[in-house]
Amino acid sequence: MSFTEKYSKTFKYLLPSPFTIAVVLTFIVFFTALFTTNKENQSFASYSVTVAKYWEDGVWNNSSLVFTLQMMLMLVLGHVLALSKPINSFILKLVKYCTNTANAAGIVTLLTVLVSLFNWGLGLIFGAIFARKVAEHAQENNISLNYSIIGAAGYSGLMVWHGGLSGSSLSKVAENNHLKDMMTGLLSPEKLELLPTRISYWETLGSSMNITVMILSIIILPIFMYFVGKHVKNEPIQLQKSNVSESNLEPISGAEKLDYSRYFSLFFGLCIMAYLWIKIARENQFNLLDFFTPDNINMLLLCLAILLHSNFTKFLSAVDDAMGGAAGILIQFPLYFGIMGIMKGSGLVADISNLFISISTENSFPLYTFFSASIINIFVPSGGGQWAVQGPIVIQSALELGSSLPKNVLALAYGDQLTNMLQPFWALPLLGITGLKAKQIIPYSVLLMLVGFLILTTCLILF
Repeated sequence: MSFTEKYSKTFKYLLPSPFTIAVVLTFIVFFTALFTTNKENQSFASYSVTVAKYWEDGVWNNSSLVFTLQMMLMLVLGHVLALSKPINSFILKLVKYCTNTANAAGIVTLLTVLVSLFNWGLGLIFGAIFARKVAEHAQENNISLNYSIIGAAGYSGLMVWHGGLSGSSLSKVAENNHLKDMMTGLLSPEKLELLPTRISYWETLGSSMNITVMILSIIILPIFMYFVGKHVKNEPIQLQKSNVSESNLEPISGAEKLDYSRYFSLFFGLCIMAYLWIKIARENQFNLLDFFTPDNINMLLLCLAILLHSNFTKFLSAVDDAMGGAAGILIQFPLYFGIMGIMKGSGLVADISNLFISISTENSFPLYTFFSASIINIFVPSGGGQWAVQGPIVIQSALELGSSLPKNVLALAYGDQLTNMLQPFWALPLLGITGLKAKQIIPYSVLLMLVGFLILTTCLILF
């Protein structure tokens, strides 16, 4: 495994923490704008303050802060749902079929991909818990496994999530007036009018290209991991069991009984479910794909999480466990929005768009979007943050070239999700749950990335 060691050392040498990367990118964009966009020939000192003001406006942009909270809730509520007893029981039933490395790698990949297409936070934690349970079962029953590839299989959902229901860019463009709000100040009023009010899920998630990508991913990725699992060496598994015991609760009385009441939490969850059903009927005429916006997805996740936890106390305990995973979003998203503020205010977005337009055609632009998004994701490891930075460039360039807006939104989403297999930022919760190290799963996740690359580029070329 010398390749693993060299790869891990190279990765750690070249890339600092994701927060530090965001700070470095902030300085790069700041000085790029400072030296290339001073169209009014202000003094260096004066224009520095102007660019800094662009940054501040981006950091505290109200709609961007709302987006930050939406993405945090998607991760936290998905995590809470994965920690519920029914999900855990479902995983334990599946574990008994994981009798060897090949079977386990294929099954974990299949289920993780399916769950991640519903919600990325749920898929991430589901895959991590599934991988951990497989290893515990193997250790208890003296089954020889390669735990590293099982961990990579549990991370596979992060390579399909952005084309699913909780994809950041897909859900944002499905909101009324998001595109026009994002592009105000970047496009002339005449070109703003050319933008659609929204790009529905039928045009992105439900497109023939995306459905083909999902079907191929569901079929090919598990089969590929199964065959890789047949040719890897097994390794000893030494897990430290987590000694989680139920604390002895003091007798409860009075209003505190509501905190532990199954009936009260069930009633509240069913009330939310009934409201959502009425909303789907009234506002969406049972058109389910049009229903899925970030707010509606989070309301559904909240409802399911409350219903699947036996009471509010257990629900809130799961929330406490899940909150740590959202810290990266909370502290990094504002920096990415600050970068976007500089790019929008200084005109850097328009300059980059013109560059893409000069080297692209209507048909080739989606591929350029895909490749650039793949590279940017290594430095901006967040679908929401990347949409904030790259989305306006993609929309403006596609509009100028007459290239399909839905296809280019998907191309960005595909590029963003692909290199998650190379960038272990989102693997941190999985590594914590499984006890694995990044250097153990990356060689196998890179293989997944190569297969995903073939699937995605083929579909982008053919459709």
